[in-house]
Amino acid sequence: MPLSKTAAVAAAAPVTAARGSGPRRSVLFFAFAFAVIADPVSSVAYAIEAALRALHGDLALLLPTMSLVIGLVVVVTANYWQLVRRFPKGGGAAAAAGRAFGPRWTFLPIGALVVDFVLTIGISIAAAASAVIALFPGLAPWRIPLALVLLVVVAALTWFGHGGRLLFAGMTVAFVVICVAVLVLGFTSPHTAGHAANSADPGRSAVLAVVLAFPVAMALATGVEAPSTAIAQLGQLDDTHRRRFGRGTLALLLVIVGGLTLALTALAVRLHIGIPGADSTQIADIAHAAAGPGWLYGAFQLTSSLLLLAAASSSFQAGPGLLKALAGTADQPGVLPPVLGRTNRHHTPYWSVVVYLAAAALIIVAAAGQEQELVLFYAVAVFVSFLVGLVAMARFASRANKKALAWVNALAAAAVAFTLAVNLLRGWPMLSLAATLLIAGALYARWTRAGRPTGIEDVESRAEAA
Repeated sequence: MPLSKTAAVAAAAPVTAARGSGPRRSVLFFAFAFAVIADPVSSVAYAIEAALRALHGDLALLLPTMSLVIGLVVVVTANYWQLVRRFPKGGGAAAAAGRAFGPRWTFLPIGALVVDFVLTIGISIAAAASAVIALFPGLAPWRIPLALVLLVVVAALTWFGHGGRLLFAGMTVAFVVICVAVLVLGFTSPHTAGHAANSADPGRSAVLAVVLAFPVAMALATGVEAPSTAIAQLGQLDDTHRRRFGRGTLALLLVIVGGLTLALTALAVRLHIGIPGADSTQIADIAHAAAGPGWLYGAFQLTSSLLLLAAASSSFQAGPGLLKALAGTADQPGVLPPVLGRTNRHHTPYWSVVVYLAAAALIIVAAAGQEQELVLFYAVAVFVSFLVGLVAMARFASRANKKALAWVNALAAAAVAFTLAVNLLRGWPMLSLAATLLIAGALYARWTRAGRPTGIEDVESRAEAA
């Protein structure tokens, strides 16, 4: 997912906002950063529950597990901090792979992107439906139709292009503010508490249980790469300011996502909130225990569902944008059929949107609208991209004779590879890897038949800049 899963508003912002005074640039950074981090922030809605389910409900091991998750998020973020410095015009792992190992390797992270966008849409829509059902339990029998209706609505909104992207930043801020209010109330004066035991039998040693559980919750890391490619939208800024925007966004992402995750995890343990019932989610149960059934709980569910829909909407923007870039232009030969690049007057590649709509609908139905069924597949494709990016950065450091940095990147790559391997050992996530490799191979074959047009390494930055 090296391409921004959260399509930021920066491309639509006036040039004067970037070239003007400091306050104007601050407003642009706010809009850019909070739009870009909408996706990783939304992952809080299901990642903690995924870890608890993998721990078989053992609350005593939940905080160590999520702490390990945040530690690995820090490692991945550090790599993208380097990528932003090296590629200030955007490009992410695809650009790094192409320049480190040759253009043919670009297709591996691109294939991971395509799969990841579909999963992002599917899991975000399913989680949004779950948030609505937790608030209105009577809708539970209609889970799949509800999710499909939300999917169609979000897809339809992409017809109008990027005009509403400023709302993404607003949704992120609203969720963070409401979430902080719930946390404060939960730690100081909770409405009630759950009945889950602090410790359960995970069926194995505590260390092994944590090691096997944390990769499932690495869905939290999806979206970490977004700033490294979204900066391609900042055509009104020079390279120095793009680096500042990209790195500032990465730092903000780490603080907000890490802080909310650990705080919600600690509150779940404190209030004994275990695995939820069929018609609720753990994060909804946490909010209900902290705030009770009143307006704050309703606001929490509303803002979380809107944030999840924003994450899906961003992938409906970025995913078709990637297919459009791969389809090429009159001046730049592509590797996909030109029909995928056809746009309406709002510059939306509508046939590419249809492709993602159909794929997301398929996985939502296959998972019966349950986001926890999809979480198992989620962190596979994106970790392929993380791994490629880390290995590429290790090679760059080695070429520059920066041995310490090369070792750091290599160790980080080993940690990411371990996480990927553990997820794959679960069996079904192999489908995500197979889809990634199949798409990457098909794109490489089409690129070869097209005469290997140059510039394929920059396809992600072109997709964002467009």
